[in-house]
Formats: sequence, C-alpha cells, structure tokens
Amino acid sequence: MKKNVIIFFTDQQRFDTLGVHNNPMGLTPNLDRVAQENTHCFNAFTPQPVCLPARSVLQTGKFASQINCNTNEDTLPTDEKTLAHYFNEAGYETGYIGKWHLNATDNKVFTRPQGGYKHWLAANILEFVSDDYNAILYNETGEEVKLPGYRVDAIADASIRYIEKNKDKPFFLMTSLLEPHFQNHRDDYPAPTGYEERYLDAFTPPDLKALGGSAARQLPGYYGMVKRIDEAYGRVLDALKSLDLLENTIVVFTSDHGCHFKTRNDEYKRSCHDASIRIPMVFAGGEFTQGGRLQELVSLVDIPPTLLQACGLAVPDYMEGNSIIPLLSRDNKDFPDDVYAEISESQTGRVIRTHRWKYSMRLTDKANVYQEEFLYDLKADKYELNNLIGLQSHSKVTERMRERLIKRMTKIGQPTPVILEAQQREAGQKVVFAKEISS
Repeated sequence: MKKNVIIFFTDQQRFDTLGVHNNPMGLTPNLDRVAQENTHCFNAFTPQPVCLPARSVLQTGKFASQINCNTNEDTLPTDEKTLAHYFNEAGYETGYIGKWHLNATDNKVFTRPQGGYKHWLAANILEFVSDDYNAILYNETGEEVKLPGYRVDAIADASIRYIEKNKDKPFFLMTSLLEPHFQNHRDDYPAPTGYEERYLDAFTPPDLKALGGSAARQLPGYYGMVKRIDEAYGRVLDALKSLDLLENTIVVFTSDHGCHFKTRNDEYKRSCHDASIRIPMVFAGGEFTQGGRLQELVSLVDIPPTLLQACGLAVPDYMEGNSIIPLLSRDNKDFPDDVYAEISESQTGRVIRTHRWKYSMRLTDKANVYQEEFLYDLKADKYELNNLIGLQSHSKVTERMRERLIKRMTKIGQPTPVILEAQQREAGQKVVFAKEISS
C-alpha cells in the first residue's frame, strides 16, 4: 500500500515556540506529543530565511541560488519539477491548500500548471488577499473562494475535506498556512479572538529579551497564532485517525523560516541568526514512528529526498539534500555535519553552521567579493550576542569555517568567492571590517 504524505507548513515560526524546545507557555501540546512519540529533528534549519526562496527549496530539493529564486521578487521557473510532479508520476492525487508564494507576478493565483498540483485551493501571497477572519483563496480556474472561520481553521478544514475525499487513493497534500506570519497591511500578528489575551505575560526568549525589538508588543499575538496552529494540526491528525489513515500517512510539520522581531535588522527575518534560520521540524507516521530525537543538522532541502525515499520513489541526483531515513537507525556516517544557508534582500550573504560554530559573510558592491561579518561560538553563546569575527584568539576557527563555506558554495556551482577578512582585534575591541579591495 502506498503511503500518503502531508506537509503541514507554517510561515515564520520560531523553533522555540514548541514545548520540546523548552518554551514554557504550553502552546504546542499536540506537536510536543507527536515529536516525542515519532521523529523530532531537534536541529532543523531553513536554507533561506525569506518566504519565496525557502518555498522554492522545499518544492525542488535545490538551493534557491541554483534556480534563481533568490528574493520574493522572483518566480519559480515552470520547467522546475516540484514534489507534486514526482508524486503525480507515482500515481498519487496531489493537492495544495493555502499560501503558495512562488510567483512574483500575481498576488492571487499561480497561473497553470500551478506547480504540478492537481487540486488547487490557494493564493500566491495570501497575506495580501486575505485577513485573519477573511480567508480568501482561489481554485484551479482562478475563481475566488471564501472559507468560513479563522484563517488557520479555514485552511485546516479544507485540508480535512481533501483528505476525506481522497481517503481511498494515495495522496500528497501541502497544507500551507500564513500564520504565524504578521499581517502585512497592519504589521501585527492577529491571533484568534481571545487568544492574544492569554499570553500578555509571555515568555520572552533570551535573544529577544536582550535585544528588544518589537517582541514586547507582538509576542502575545504571535503566541496566540501558534496555539491555534497546534490545535489545527491536532484536528488534521484526528481526521486521519478517524479515517484509519494515521499509520499509513507521513505528516511533516515545519516552517519556511523563523522570526527575530526586528532585533537583527528593521524587520523580522533575512538574517543569519538562529532566530531567523532555525525552524521546527517533526516527522510522524510510517517509518518515522518512534524515530526519536535526531541531533543531526537537518535542512528544508533534506525534506524532498526524505519523502521520496520514504515512499519508495527514486531520488534524482540533482537534489542537493540528504534523506534523513538513515538517521532513524542512527546511521549518520554520510550525513553532513554542517548546514548551509543563503541570505537575501537585506543583503546577499552566505552562512555555514556546525553544532558549535556559525560563520557568515556578506557580498560587497563588487561581484563575488564578500566581507566577513559574524563568527559565533554557539556552545558559549547560544543566543548569538557576542560576535567573535576578527579576534586573534579565533583566527584558526575562522579559517576552518571559511574553508567549509567555500566548499559548500562551490559544490552547488557558485564561483569561488573572494573573501575580505575582518581586521584582527583583541578581545573587547570593536569589530572593524577590512577595507574594500581596489579593482
């Protein structure tokens, strides 16, 4: 029997909103239970902390720079195969419900072939055409469909109807929420009625407490959205259980990127920090039952090969990620011990992260010339508050991380970068960046 697949995808959700990441607010009892009983990728990351680029990675298994999806102003090329194409070829029903955001030219609907998905009830940039209690989506022919209820519930309900309709055949479904992303035209986080008030005395993660930003006024609404997301996720699992589909359905919960609440730049993401690039990721069902907590560094780019392998489908050589299935039996000998990410829009940056170290650089105004920007010791400074770049005491570490990053970049076809090293300094001295090289 073929396995069903659901990707339950949120937008801009910090990893530490989950109880299994020590959030004390009780926001995610369903996710916490499933993570403990199934497979929890404890160290999961996005390779691009911007909506469209991250989504392009999830759909194709390639890095955003490889398919020219570097910013929200780009469009996924129609000749790129998405997950829908692979599952269509394997005889699956494929459905997409919610936020698409892979076409810069249209807020409403992605023109056919709609990423290869057979069933379509979505909006390209959902936050521009809908609101918290005004869930507007579009069907396969571009007709407007207004769904009842709070937007999270509306999309979850539509997903449950899709599951019930296709219960007798294998299906692959993307349930893609906007929440807990902010609502653009108001720059707020609209929780369902009565939910924001529950979290007025909200737990504030240490990075936000130290750096301020907009967390004090926005965390209560954000947490209220996360709470409702968890409830909706639980209802989808309940629907699978009631239809006797739970054990044969792989359900992946994850997000496109995190949220730093205006602490690292003047908006919410687009930075190299874990607040932006670390995400929640939980696999359930199939062989992921009782997989336990995985400590390896896992990326969104690893999800496509993982799902294809889990469903017995061939994984194309051009996919850049690695299936996590060997990790379920604790075989990690061929799994990378670092993750790579690309930053765009706020700057063009490249990042490499291991369990202990993070090193990043930004593009200068000269082609392929980068300036070192950050080095963090995540063992001593897990909230990334002490930039070590340029310190003489850490020159060897910087050199090793620089080499790792260059290796990652050239592996995916980028030219070998010219890197301007930060000027050497003593502890306590301010970071001074190297002067631009002359042309």
